[in-house]
Amino acid sequence: MDIGQAIAAIKAGQCVRRAGWNGKNMHIYLEAGYTVAPGQPTERRYDPVIYLYTAQGTHQPGWVASQPDMLADDWSIVPP
Repeated sequence: MDIGQAIAAIKAGQCVRRAGWNGKNMHIYLEAGYTVAPGQPTERRYDPVIYLYTAQGTHQPGWVASQPDMLADDWSIVPP
């Protein structure tokens, strides 16, 4: 699939990755926006953001596609 199909898949709640990524289990997913009330009178509101699940097993917010990622046709859906 291409990047447009990959974006549609993450908007539908799925995880996607590129075959060209060489890190084990790496994938991206969309975290919906949410609100946190940290025990104070104000709330923090977070907008939706694309996360990268890294080869080290961490979740990195704010993933941005590179030009090779945008032009690739090797995207696929993976289990979360």
